[in-house]
Amino acid sequence: MHHAPNHPAKAAFWMCGAIASFIAMAVSGREIQTVLDSFELMFWRSLVGFAIVCTVVVLTTRSLRAAAPVIRPTRPGLHLTRNIFHFAGQNLWFYGLMLIPLSQLVALEFTMPIWVALLAPLVLGEIFTRKRLLVALLGFAGVLVVAQPGVQPLNSGHVAALLAAIGFAMNLLLTKRIMRHDGVLCVLFWMTLLQTLFGLGLAQIGGFTWPPVTLAPWLAVIGVTGLSAHYCLTTALGLAPASTVAPMEFLRLPLIALVGVWLYAETLDPLVFAGAGIIILANWINIRPARRTI
Repeated sequence: MHHAPNHPAKAAFWMCGAIASFIAMAVSGREIQTVLDSFELMFWRSLVGFAIVCTVVVLTTRSLRAAAPVIRPTRPGLHLTRNIFHFAGQNLWFYGLMLIPLSQLVALEFTMPIWVALLAPLVLGEIFTRKRLLVALLGFAGVLVVAQPGVQPLNSGHVAALLAAIGFAMNLLLTKRIMRHDGVLCVLFWMTLLQTLFGLGLAQIGGFTWPPVTLAPWLAVIGVTGLSAHYCLTTALGLAPASTVAPMEFLRLPLIALVGVWLYAETLDPLVFAGAGIIILANWINIRPARRTI
């Protein structure tokens, strides 16, 4: 019988890298959007990522002929659909980043696994169970506690954060389908290439703005962390079960809340943490037992 690897210490090391990358992405995203809109941000972010992926492909294959099979997609339409959802989700995330506190953004982003549980029957043909319904109801309760409708003013940033979580969920489900046929470098190559083109095209709507030289370091950071966050997270999931790795990612909430206090004078709202706790509970129910993880 094949046993999944379980190296929690190594997984924790890689999760530290993932959390640091996500936090750096949020801070650099706010800095960049003082000058550029989210489409322009996504163009430069994806362009930097594309350059990195191409370099890795060339170094690992050592020739263009050898690189062609690595980056040739088996399901081009599936890659296109997946990147439309991911691009939309990422743009909505960056949009929400400018409108609501970091802690609220991340707490609402944590609903992504709940959307995965709800959408998997439609995308992957999995069975909708009472457990999935419980997870959805708990997650929705957590969202209400975080957003506090009727108590705190709601704005488009809250809606954007929830829609971003749905976009990320669809991205995860479609990536799972793609990975049945194509490798990681193929996925990353088409992700960065297509999203570079999406960003460049949509940035023309409001008039393309060339970034000042002072933004170059932030653009480099967001390009690198866009890849490193997902690489670290994927590596961690390869070293330990999802039931071990998922609680580590939830440490991102208190850490990014502290960053919000330190850099942007945001307040620490206990209800945001309470709502996040409910969402985390729903996710915990969803991933137990580990062998039934979506």
